[in-house]
Amino acid sequence: MRNYRLQRLSNQPILQTSDVKPTFSGFDVLGAFNPAACIFNNEILLLLRVAEAPKAEKGTILVPLIEDQNGVPTLTIKRFPEPDEPYDPRVITLQGKVYLTSLSHLRLARSRDGIHFTIDEKPFLFPARMDESFGIEDARITYLEGKYWITYTAVSENGPGVGLAVTTDFETVERVGMILPPPNKDVALFPQKINGKYTLLHRPMVSDIGKPSVWLANSIDGIHWGNHQFLFGGRGNPGLDRTNNPFSWEGGKIGTGPEPILTDEGWLVCYHGADETHAYALALALLDKDDPSIVLDRSETPLLTPELSWEKEGFFPNVVFSNGWIKWPDDSDKAGQIWVYYGAADSGVGLAELVWE
Repeated sequence: MRNYRLQRLSNQPILQTSDVKPTFSGFDVLGAFNPAACIFNNEILLLLRVAEAPKAEKGTILVPLIEDQNGVPTLTIKRFPEPDEPYDPRVITLQGKVYLTSLSHLRLARSRDGIHFTIDEKPFLFPARMDESFGIEDARITYLEGKYWITYTAVSENGPGVGLAVTTDFETVERVGMILPPPNKDVALFPQKINGKYTLLHRPMVSDIGKPSVWLANSIDGIHWGNHQFLFGGRGNPGLDRTNNPFSWEGGKIGTGPEPILTDEGWLVCYHGADETHAYALALALLDKDDPSIVLDRSETPLLTPELSWEKEGFFPNVVFSNGWIKWPDDSDKAGQIWVYYGAADSGVGLAELVWE
């Protein structure tokens, strides 16, 4: 694999939480981050994850979620007394049930130069089914067979699964439904059929045995998926001292980023790894062009780690996480450049260029 580097194009976020208007009166935007990315009609489109919550009330936990009201999924707000003991500001257990304290949706942002964006005021995809009752998160976009396939994490009290939506114009969208049940996430669809079949990468969750790892699956229709195969997992051991554990940066968690890009060496895959402190970093893997179940190479060290203040401090600190990149077309002044959009500390969006020697 070539000697790749991720080179920041800005030392400031290109999008911040404060740039996004809340969907509802009485709500605050807590984060705008982890965008999918594509090129459409000579524009760069980002599909941001936007997390919103009701404005805080002293002594009360407000939980936004979708509930079934007479057969209609409806946005509601549950109220609970604030616990006396410290609690996670994102996920909380109340009266024996686990809740998210914010509700995420997907919001479009548009740009001609890939740096300065105009953000839509309303959601592109908002939770609309009970298997999305806790929100929809972290989309990926793949252009395939004349359509833009959008995979995303659909979260409910039953866990995170993988939803699929399809659009041709980013105005109307067809919600296909859940294609991988909980617990699963981080799905990236390959941009062409391989050996006559649709192919994707996914990240099943694990419990007592094993660690999170990247898997491969294929399909004859893009909806029903099978032939699941383990592809690669984190090489670090969270229990070892870092000095004796060079892969500790991916020892705690691992997952796929954006859709793979085909190069003359094979399929280039961006993925994230997290250590035992939940600090996230970005790395690359290379898969065989004709048989992506063959891993040809992987990064020995991360290409991007949280270093700047806005990558280290935020709603969830010490995170760089990418699920969106674009390759500039040959007829542009940036022909062939690969730009990587990444979420930073669950609070904003950074931009880096993938360069190589």
